[in-house]
Amino acid sequence: MAANNLRQIPLTCSGHTRPVVHLDFSDICDSGYFLISACKDGSPMLRHGDTGDWVGTFEGHKGAVWGVALNRSATLAASGAADFTGKVWNAVSGAEIHSFQHKHIVKSVAFDNSSENIVTGSNEKLVRVFNLEQPDAEPELYGGHAGAIKRALFCRDDKCIISAADDKTVRLWDRMTGIEVQRLQFQSNPNSLEISRDNHVLTITHGSTISFWEIDTLKKLKEVKVPTNVASASLHPDKHVFVCGGEDFKMYKFDYITGNEIESFKGHFGPVHSVKFSPDGELYASGSEDGTLRLWQTTVGKTYGLWKCTEPSELNNSLNSPREVPAN
Repeated sequence: MAANNLRQIPLTCSGHTRPVVHLDFSDICDSGYFLISACKDGSPMLRHGDTGDWVGTFEGHKGAVWGVALNRSATLAASGAADFTGKVWNAVSGAEIHSFQHKHIVKSVAFDNSSENIVTGSNEKLVRVFNLEQPDAEPELYGGHAGAIKRALFCRDDKCIISAADDKTVRLWDRMTGIEVQRLQFQSNPNSLEISRDNHVLTITHGSTISFWEIDTLKKLKEVKVPTNVASASLHPDKHVFVCGGEDFKMYKFDYITGNEIESFKGHFGPVHSVKFSPDGELYASGSEDGTLRLWQTTVGKTYGLWKCTEPSELNNSLNSPREVPAN
């Protein structure tokens, strides 16, 4: 039976009690790879990335968590929250290592390649870089955005920072000089930023558009219109397809080369806030207003994680039993 006749059966990861607003994967490490979720319930969760199995919950925030990050080796986690802090955690033990005080809600956190620094973006309209080796030192400060920061990431071998804000711009900052060196202007506020696995392509969502940019020059590569206001998009590691989700509860998959829609289906019972491919590209995760994370197979019907390749005779039984992965 052709794989395209098989229906996508997601793994549903329950445990959160409020909307899931952001996700991040680690790289592949000795014990597989991991997935962290940000939720308005204030409790970021760590899971095995390939199965969705719950590993632990980071406890300590006193408000909604808006942004999360894992370092490449899944030894450290970071979270930004409505309690005006950006926290760094030991991802193995769950212990809080650092708590960096801000003057407003922290919406975005990200690690550099060496796990020596984190970058935060807040509703103060400021981007900060904290050195984890010298946590009491004054952070690097990047000011100039005219709206709250949505997302900020290290790029160009950690020599620069790229940030998106509610001022309809994405800006590039040089860490040597501390100044803005490039700016992209949009018709609507950019919702998300992603840098591709090979560090060459920047994916930006804005309105009902997804645009792709060369990270080293910020030259536009292509732009694709989507049938909904899109909150988040993720480019597959091999750059053949991308997935996205937004206001209409649907998950979309597009051909990156042609820009054509490959498939769409109702993915959640509420708007989709965040989507992300796993580091091996075998699955993608989505987080939604409905309080769940879902894991979707890139190639439906393939045996991977908790998915078992199904013979046509067994198909009818398995199609009606979506898998749920609870959190303890």
